[in-house]
Amino acid sequence: MLDVEGFILVGGASSRMGRDKSRLMLGGQTTVERIAESMAQVVTRVRLVGGPAGGRYDRNRFQSVPDLADSWGPLGGIQAALHAAEAEWCIAIACDLPFVSGDLWRRLFELKSNTTESFDAVVPIQADEYPQPLCAVYRRVPCRDAADRSIRNGEHSPRALLDKVKTRYVPFAEIADLTGASNFFFNINTPENYERAEQLCRYAERES
Repeated sequence: MLDVEGFILVGGASSRMGRDKSRLMLGGQTTVERIAESMAQVVTRVRLVGGPAGGRYDRNRFQSVPDLADSWGPLGGIQAALHAAEAEWCIAIACDLPFVSGDLWRRLFELKSNTTESFDAVVPIQADEYPQPLCAVYRRVPCRDAADRSIRNGEHSPRALLDKVKTRYVPFAEIADLTGASNFFFNINTPENYERAEQLCRYAERES
């Protein structure tokens, strides 16, 4: 077990979805439960970050961490996670990415370690070449300090944090061989996305 904590960002208005994305059901589990299960072999514990959604979960299973900066979006959630963390490393992931896997987390940590350089963040790049900072690995102290500086500067994007630390961007080609890689960054933002996610789950169940 690595010195890593997992944080699932459950804040946000879910305005395009029209209901709480963290409680959507897929394959008999909520999106939060699916993501937490993917991290089980890597992290020491999983907590939720942000808005009122976190408080509605059974606290015997998922503790909740409040945002420190109101209405600051994903960067605010990452900041809150990094301030709450005790481990050296944190995984921060949005609750609308239900198809991540334990293999993905292990690969990101392998790539962090298999180098002579020292990195403060490890961020995968999607197949469409967009970085995905809401499915990434952060070293607690330098990234916490960078998040604080970014918010003091009025910056809202997680990229502001990443620009202030040594970041290892992982091209999609370095994770593409993993089972399910094509859906790692499929996010559920709309009812149409949710319907597609349900179809993917049914297909996976038939194939298993």
